[in-house]
Amino acid sequence: MRKAKKKKLRKKAAAPKRHAKTSARRARKPARKRARVSKRTKLKRTRVKKARRASIISRHPMPPASPGMKIGLFGGSFNPPHEAHRAASLLALKKLGLDRVWWLVTPGNPLKNNRALPSLDERLKAARKLAAHPKIDVTGVEAELATRYTYDTVTRLRQRRPGVDFVFIVGADNLAHFHRWERWRSLLRTVPLAVVDRPEYELSSLAAPAAVAFAAARVGEDRAKSLARQRPPAWTFLRGLKSELSSTALRKLALQKKLRGKRFAKAKK
Repeated sequence: MRKAKKKKLRKKAAAPKRHAKTSARRARKPARKRARVSKRTKLKRTRVKKARRASIISRHPMPPASPGMKIGLFGGSFNPPHEAHRAASLLALKKLGLDRVWWLVTPGNPLKNNRALPSLDERLKAARKLAAHPKIDVTGVEAELATRYTYDTVTRLRQRRPGVDFVFIVGADNLAHFHRWERWRSLLRTVPLAVVDRPEYELSSLAAPAAVAFAAARVGEDRAKSLARQRPPAWTFLRGLKSELSSTALRKLALQKKLRGKRFAKAKK
């Protein structure tokens, strides 16, 4: 009798444990469903990302290049593109002995407010219309590479186009604040730099922190054609550009004209 009672007591004690197990299983079911849903959403997101990436690649392909070529990289928002961009590119082609110059039209400048920036497609269209030269390729490849900073863009381009000798081209006004760029020292140690003179910027740019820090790496203009083949850090200063145009000045001029037009319209009323 005692043994029978003991067995009954054991069964009663074990019963809540079974219920606890079943309740735990029930609690796990919604969690499993949630995990399945999250997996589905993740798959959908990756598919959407891949589709977007494919459309970007088809719209902004990388220009053709082969090992041994010397290519100048001229980056900027090109808002708007102007004759000075074209003149600087032609000067670089001649003085650096380049095969081509790529205009890297950026989705946005990290150092500027991009709210009022026209779309990438609009700026690419305007840049292609202005460039109109067989040795100038206008590209939005930075959107395809999904890079934000110049250092990352140049690194990815060198990985994608091994054997190509790239030279990064900037105006003298950009050299003046080059030390504000992300990883600017690493950039100068990654790719040779060509600085195109701009009126009124020569003295300030050559006294800039970046120019002073890498003064020993400066290559004379008479040896500029060898720059692309030189091991970085290496940079040169190219003189000869006479144009005083700049995108900032053109934007200001366009704004002034717009304001004048509004005042004239008000005066007519």
